[in-house]
Amino acid sequence: MHALTFSRFGGPDVLDWTELPDLRSAPGVAVVQTRAIGLNFADIYRRQGRYHLAGSPPWIAGYEAAGEIAALHPDDSGGTWRVGQRVAFADSAFANAEQVAVPLDRLIALPDDIAFDTAAALLLQGLTAQFLVEDSHAVQAGEIVLAHAAGGGVGLLLVQLAATRGARVIALASSQDKRSAAIAAGAAHALDSREGWVDQVRALAPDGVDVVYDSVGRTLHDSLASARMGGTVVFYGMAAGDPEPVDPRVLMDRSLALVGGDLWNVLTSAQARQHRATRLFEAVRDGRLQVTIAARFPLREGAQAHALLEGRGSIGKVLLIP
Repeated sequence: MHALTFSRFGGPDVLDWTELPDLRSAPGVAVVQTRAIGLNFADIYRRQGRYHLAGSPPWIAGYEAAGEIAALHPDDSGGTWRVGQRVAFADSAFANAEQVAVPLDRLIALPDDIAFDTAAALLLQGLTAQFLVEDSHAVQAGEIVLAHAAGGGVGLLLVQLAATRGARVIALASSQDKRSAAIAAGAAHALDSREGWVDQVRALAPDGVDVVYDSVGRTLHDSLASARMGGTVVFYGMAAGDPEPVDPRVLMDRSLALVGGDLWNVLTSAQARQHRATRLFEAVRDGRLQVTIAARFPLREGAQAHALLEGRGSIGKVLLIP
């Protein structure tokens, strides 16, 4: 098999197309032949050396893909899974390869009407958006939602899910194209995130918004200022760097709730993965959720895909196709 690897840290040019031995199944582990692979910012951070990496080079990034089971261990035959079955996964390592060894409890059964591309573009970010609007703060009809990075992968899905729950969404995005995409996804308003947005939000919601979804980090204090008295800020990312510390008195004085959001705290079993993914597939099937694919690149040309995503100009998901 081949994989997209790197043996040193740096820009997209450190990525290599490397031939490696074919994988073998093991008890509780299936070999998945990938058909579409989702590229995420975490893959860029690994390539840059910003995350700790176990083992020795060459390293393989990635943890989200869709494909078919190519091999099962004899101990697992006759069970839930079978060779040739269409599957996907959102949290199994070394996905930037033609073959991936995936623990059986990380596999998600893929319905016949959900394409490999759709699954690879949807799962990780869709499960995150779903968790944010259901678990971190259960969005209610009539609420005003402020969404940072609304033109990004999670952001576009979050806007759709919040809007279908009856919320009025104010989207923040850095470019006109991304703001237009957020409006198309169901946002009532889309503001430029680069300057003056706090005052603009207050003009649209004089009493403040009910909930802010903040994945930027450095904007946390402005997010708190944008929330209504008794409102909620969900902090789930640091795309622009760590936020300044928050004085608890700020929360006390205005009865604010500051909530952390991390998908992995709820995606703790095979049953939870399948149940949540099935509901996402249903939302795609009935048209409540549109999946936006920004670009598809052959896996061997992964450096170009990394450069596109790292430039932050893409709208939707960047895919690698083996």
